[in-house]
Amino acid sequence: MIRQIKWWLLAICCPLTIPVAAQAGTPKEVDICVYGGTSAGIMAAYTAKKLNKTVLLIEPGRHLGGLTTGGLGYTDIGNKYAITGLARDFYRRIGAHYGKFEQWIFEPHVAAQTFDGYLKNAKVEIWYDHPLSSVKKENGYIREITLEGATPVVVKARMFIDCSYEGDLMAKAGVSYTVGREANSTYQETYNGVQLKDKHQFPDGIDPYKTPGKPESGLLWGVSPTPMAAQGSGDKYVQAYNFRICLTNRPENMVPVTQPEGYDASRYELLLRVLEKAPAKSLRAFLKFDLMPNGKTDINNNGPFSTDMIGMNYDYPEADAKTRKEIIRQHELYNKGLLYFIGHDPRMPELLRREMLQWGYPKDEYVANGHWSPQLYVREVRRMVGEYVMTQANCQGRATVTDGVGMAAYTMDSHNCQRIVVNGMVKNEGDVQIGGFGPYPVSYRSLVPKTGECANLLVPVCLSASHIAYGSIRMEPVFMVLAQSAATAAVVAIDSKVPVQQVAVKKVQQLLAANPLADNSTPEILVDNDDAAHVTLKGDWKKETHGCYGPSLYMDDSKGGMPKSARFAPEIQREGEYHIYSYLPKLAGQATVTHVRVFDGKVLKPVKIETGAVKVEGQTSGEWVSLGTFRLPKGKKAYVEISNEQADGAVVADALLFIAR
Repeated sequence: MIRQIKWWLLAICCPLTIPVAAQAGTPKEVDICVYGGTSAGIMAAYTAKKLNKTVLLIEPGRHLGGLTTGGLGYTDIGNKYAITGLARDFYRRIGAHYGKFEQWIFEPHVAAQTFDGYLKNAKVEIWYDHPLSSVKKENGYIREITLEGATPVVVKARMFIDCSYEGDLMAKAGVSYTVGREANSTYQETYNGVQLKDKHQFPDGIDPYKTPGKPESGLLWGVSPTPMAAQGSGDKYVQAYNFRICLTNRPENMVPVTQPEGYDASRYELLLRVLEKAPAKSLRAFLKFDLMPNGKTDINNNGPFSTDMIGMNYDYPEADAKTRKEIIRQHELYNKGLLYFIGHDPRMPELLRREMLQWGYPKDEYVANGHWSPQLYVREVRRMVGEYVMTQANCQGRATVTDGVGMAAYTMDSHNCQRIVVNGMVKNEGDVQIGGFGPYPVSYRSLVPKTGECANLLVPVCLSASHIAYGSIRMEPVFMVLAQSAATAAVVAIDSKVPVQQVAVKKVQQLLAANPLADNSTPEILVDNDDAAHVTLKGDWKKETHGCYGPSLYMDDSKGGMPKSARFAPEIQREGEYHIYSYLPKLAGQATVTHVRVFDGKVLKPVKIETGAVKVEGQTSGEWVSLGTFRLPKGKKAYVEISNEQADGAVVADALLFIAR
């Protein structure tokens, strides 16, 4: 099996041919050029090709899938309701691999194989190792781009989509963008700019100097001498990068963690000081260990000193390829060195060393890159300043757009930007984690440049958002959603012969709703409890906004004292077999059994949902529970009714899903 995976990964990562255009020395011409082989780039290219346009996907390096194949397998969701179209389909395909309806936790190579299925199905042409060299514009349109490579090549396209994490195409096209954090005053926000908070923070009393108590000895590695600016003030600092680390604890699949090149134990002195002040019972105190299938991990930053290489990425956004490569290398060496330090430095507590030595690099992952992810977690690089800027007000529902072409729902999340000295102690600055809001729409205008700057470019990854709003939007599933929308808009722009700023957004919205998988298959039908036209209540249900699918859920905790029901009636467009699912959030004090009745237009069938049998995994409130397959007539005759019958706890009525077979 390992040999098969190795061959497959080498095949997709190491192209065997030079593009024909490069060989011939003539420009390559397509309808839509997608730059950046991230998860977003793959979905944009697939969408455009399935919508009958000629497409070229350009990956400046050799890695496809970005963070989704690069170790971030413990998906940041926020609220599943926000994940639509091909992004939702991706997690369904992952689920099929693991024998489930959908799965949000997965191994890197499974994500890579899943993306490969999309690309092969649509016969997407991909060029690897072709970083962008220059952009030629005429009359506000990108006419052609020049790519580096074994032989430089020119690409002409009617529409361009920048799906890179870095926004290099956007920048070279002369589009307005920013780097760093705006001041709170810029967009009337409260969580932007300098923020000294207590999450992922050092406890008081951690000395910053090489010799404790002696400033003349110099600062420890990683501590900046820069004084902290005023709370809420803006700067050009970028939130920290790291790697999402895939390890395994299965000996037969394990490569030991060894001392990396240039290893310097002094880089990790602060970890020892933290552990002395606040002893840890396990690695999870300073490594976010999320478990993946088949004995693997997705390790993220956790605590005051962890995998984030704070303050070492400031040059990355504007750097050339050589400098970026060195920054990536330094982050890799830092992360590998941290793992080695934990397991081998005699000053580390013995129980932590023993625990660390149970883990190693997986033999069956990243076989072409020494079993280490080639994708640095570049959380934020450039951000476009486009026709509309998404801000904190959008996240919190105080400003709502009507031209939404996707939704976001994650916490406003920024990792730390600085490690500094405050009152003689080490402190991290920049971490913000503010949630408590539901899904909200992302404006189409935030995907396009200002009018007059570029008429044929869409930017779904480095989109137009303030630093803190971007912290909520910047999740891999959302990037996929917005990329599909951008590709659909590019098709509409071509067919309508208009600039991207003049695209009829309602038409884009209609196309996404009518053809969510871009393959003309029958769309699934979602009936959410907030859909008043298709949900009928009997009795007094409480409305809750936490732990729900979508904006809210209905809940009854009367334990059947007064009969209550919630009827979900879909509008079936085509008679046929439908698999029906009910969304069950896991809540405190929930009923052991939820009684459901399914009416197929002729027969009423009772179904029981056993709460204990539903296992919720990952960053989600609940799971879809199968009610079975039913033949449903066209129209509104069929329904699903959730009742509080015989309830011994709280009953939830949230959302129903009808999927044509």
